[in-house]
Amino acid sequence: MWYAQNPGRRTRQLAGDAAVLLWTAAWTAAAVVAYRLAVLLTRPGPDSGVASSGSPAARLPLVGDDVGAALRSVVGVVDDIDPVTMRAGLVVSAVALLLVPVGLVLARWLPRRLRWVRQAAAARDLAESDDGRELLALRSLLRPLDEVAATAAALAGAPGLADATPGSLAEGWRSADPRVLDALADAELERLGLAPGPGSAPAGLPVAEPAA
Repeated sequence: MWYAQNPGRRTRQLAGDAAVLLWTAAWTAAAVVAYRLAVLLTRPGPDSGVASSGSPAARLPLVGDDVGAALRSVVGVVDDIDPVTMRAGLVVSAVALLLVPVGLVLARWLPRRLRWVRQAAAARDLAESDDGRELLALRSLLRPLDEVAATAAALAGAPGLADATPGSLAEGWRSADPRVLDALADAELERLGLAPGPGSAPAGLPVAEPAA
């Protein structure tokens, strides 16, 4: 399971994944363009893209005589460098231009996405058994106190849970009250963006986003 069942959570996940793909594609294109331009500008010999006054670079509207002279001086230095070494340096530079910005984004995005996938898969497996739902209910009670209080407030209008409080939910879990266990388990599923069990979904629960 790569995406949530909750429409809002799924939309945010799709938007995040699309943004990462676009970011990667943009920097890939930038690296390719930078590499090709560097190869053109550092091409040694009389055929260099900036070596002569009639070259394409010299005809660029924004490239004046001073810039052209500077580029030709760079080409003069490049002529003394081994072509294989130069090409290897350009490849390394292009790869670095791609890996640094893309790697920074992936280092933050990918672990969060994989963590959510693991949590969602484990939660769906647990929801299929009574013992598993009890563990999901316990996980809901082990959240920060403000989240537990918000869960109790959201469950206060549910049948059999009209006076729900964090303490009564904990007592219901200890006594294995099936209504409390189902409500807490469904609350945990909903926080992950997953569909709760039929007929016992708590409405309006706060959705925490620890891992996209």
